[in-house]
Amino acid sequence: MMKFSLVKGFSFVVFGLMLLVGCQNSDAANEQSEENNVDAEETHDHSNETEEDNAHKQEEESEHDHEHDHSHDEETQEIYDGYFEDSQIEDRELSDWEGDWQSVYPYLQDGTLDEVFEHKAEHSDEMNDEEYKEYYQIGYETNLDRVVIEENLVSFFENGEENSAEYTYDGYEILNYEAGNRGVRFIYERVEDVEELPQYIQFSDHSIFPTKADHYHLYWGDDREALLDEVTNWPTYYPTEMDGRDIAHEMMAH
Repeated sequence: MMKFSLVKGFSFVVFGLMLLVGCQNSDAANEQSEENNVDAEETHDHSNETEEDNAHKQEEESEHDHEHDHSHDEETQEIYDGYFEDSQIEDRELSDWEGDWQSVYPYLQDGTLDEVFEHKAEHSDEMNDEEYKEYYQIGYETNLDRVVIEENLVSFFENGEENSAEYTYDGYEILNYEAGNRGVRFIYERVEDVEELPQYIQFSDHSIFPTKADHYHLYWGDDREALLDEVTNWPTYYPTEMDGRDIAHEMMAH
């Protein structure tokens, strides 16, 4: 009987120790679980903070870029309209106008540009569409159908004939218009003695510093100063790969 009691008592002790170990393991597991949860929450919170910071940073950068673009667009438009400081003007290379160019005059003659004049009339109280067409008839009129510029070589295509010569930079001149705005002519002088070609050519493309032209007005002749007085006839050229409808839409965009 005494032996049985000892065995029984020993069994209770072992069982108690097992419960104690189990509780400790459970508490440790719970503590570890709570620590993991805390770490996960901290990681999640940190991740959220990082995402929010990145989103906020991107938003600030986007606003800055938008403001910069808007400011740049305003400045570009002011220059295009003829309002700028002398200090903004820079010399330009002939390569700014490099390419194959076509006169827009044939598109005025065949009626392709009529929608341009209608568009101008809708946004102006100065002239109706017919008056605009008459005004641009004088401005665009020319027999010089095509101009090709490659490095310093300028090729003129007029009445089915092609003539070429090299030209070199001869500075720029600032023009003051009656409307109060201004323009800049970038001037190039013929290097070779080619009688069929003008001594001077002058470019005006509404820009005043180095940039690739998307279109331009061209003036040519043998008298440098006299050309500066020409403000009613300004033959205009766009890339030859553009058709008349493309050119009309480009004009209306301005």
